[in-house]
Amino acid sequence: MRHPLDLRRLRHLHAAVAEGTLTGAAARLGVSQPTLSESIRSLEADLGVELLKRHRLGVSPTPCAEAMVGYAKSIERELEAAWSHAARSKSGAAASVRVGCGPSEAARLLPTALALLRERAPSIRVFVEYGLNEMLMPMVRRGDVACALSSIPRSVTHPDLAHEALHVDNAVVVARVGHPLASRRNLAPRDLAAFPWVLARQWELERRALDELFAEAGLAPVEPAVETTSAILMKTMLMQGDFLTFVPQEMIHWEERADQLRPLKGFRSSWQRHVGITTRRGEAPADPVKTLVQCLHEVVSTFARRPANR
Repeated sequence: MRHPLDLRRLRHLHAAVAEGTLTGAAARLGVSQPTLSESIRSLEADLGVELLKRHRLGVSPTPCAEAMVGYAKSIERELEAAWSHAARSKSGAAASVRVGCGPSEAARLLPTALALLRERAPSIRVFVEYGLNEMLMPMVRRGDVACALSSIPRSVTHPDLAHEALHVDNAVVVARVGHPLASRRNLAPRDLAAFPWVLARQWELERRALDELFAEAGLAPVEPAVETTSAILMKTMLMQGDFLTFVPQEMIHWEERADQLRPLKGFRSSWQRHVGITTRRGEAPADPVKTLVQCLHEVVSTFARRPANR
């Protein structure tokens, strides 16, 4: 007896949802349109639910179909991983891992872990996608990356994602060395509001925390002169003028050591962010991912022992 969730029919449904038309899906898969249509109708009949809304411009998925396609993608990824593993075992080819990384983690944590990974498993190739959480979290959900190294929420925000904490980082107001506020010992939000700001987008965790700091002082949120997703642009603007920003201290690790950027001594924020690894819930990580995660844990364990560099 055929199981209702056989791969062939799931692939037919996936193609129909992706293409938006049965004709396009049939061409993509190299089957006839009647064959594809009958396959999906039989799947609907076996499951007892409607999967596609049919209209004159094509088809659109029902919520049930969207969930089914998500599971189908996960199955396809697992099958591809198994096939790749077998092919590597036969040919001796190198394993690979694709990860996402946030700006702060790209400064020190990930590079140090990658250096350690290179020592432990030099055959593993690593592909890194860089960005903020607004880009990284959807990439993890879609399977574009095996995991993401970035800020993680303190509670579950999406049922398809799982988060593993690595360490806690403090957020600080940062300026160039020699900034007019750099020598001040006591600063209030009102003092900071007089200067231009370059900040991350509004929905990033640090940005929301800064808004809360100003709200607690009875002030309107900062209106940044520049909003950006680029950590390089942010730090360059700080070094070239009197801009301020509010970022995790790890982001400026090397600039702090080079005496280019510093947290303002006169302003303390109690806000912290949790840094961790985000993966797809319920999926067992491949061996290269496990090895990289182990390296990340080892690097983090050295952070607490390492004296601050000034």
